[in-house]
Amino acid sequence: MVTDTEYDPSAAKFLSAGDTALVVQYGETVDPEVNRRVRMLAAALAESPPEGIVDLVPTMRSLMIHYDPLVLSRAALVEAVRPLLSATPELAQTTRRWGIPVCYEGECAPDLPAVAEATGVSAEEVVRQHCGVDQEVFMMGFLPGFPYLGLLPEIFDLPRRLEPRVKVPPRSISVAARQTTIYTVDSPGGWHLIGRTPVNFYDPKRAEPILVAAGDRVRFEAISLDAYHAAREAVKAGTFDIRCDDE
Repeated sequence: MVTDTEYDPSAAKFLSAGDTALVVQYGETVDPEVNRRVRMLAAALAESPPEGIVDLVPTMRSLMIHYDPLVLSRAALVEAVRPLLSATPELAQTTRRWGIPVCYEGECAPDLPAVAEATGVSAEEVVRQHCGVDQEVFMMGFLPGFPYLGLLPEIFDLPRRLEPRVKVPPRSISVAARQTTIYTVDSPGGWHLIGRTPVNFYDPKRAEPILVAAGDRVRFEAISLDAYHAAREAVKAGTFDIRCDDE
């Protein structure tokens, strides 16, 4: 279920994940405000971590806190975290707004006709709505540089494909559940492929291998298949200029 309602701090739950991790779950839904709360808590703990915290793993709607139980007890960790749940600090990080070209044609968009049929609109309207909003990066996923973005308009509240693909090409743009993901390497995948970008969201040869970070915003821009191939060659040559502005 997807919502965009105001967050209620009392809804957070403390869940154990074995003997060395605590999960602070902010909700059951995909929600931009919930996700910002997760990132706020992670930032606050990273700035002044209680002794014994080993690692912080923010996700869409929860924060997993790995800790050393010989140094920090679960009860003491909960006591340290609880006052931060209702705080409303601003995230200190500088976020970026990216302009990312996407080809929504032919071989780049194998599922676009099916998505158009499922949503009851034309393929052109699917593209228009996908490009019509800034999408926030909620979290990084199961592949290096693999982002989850949203929220998309309600027509994209689609289930995943009934039959996942064994292999999804890198740089594929996919949608489901009012979110967008970008596959960064060859991988199995079950989301609907509606486009492909020439831009590498993960490049181990780059100074910063992972392009975007949680909190960044992305605006997709439709380009033709010819423009896609030209941009792809420029990316390979290192001459493509990715549009990015600090916010």
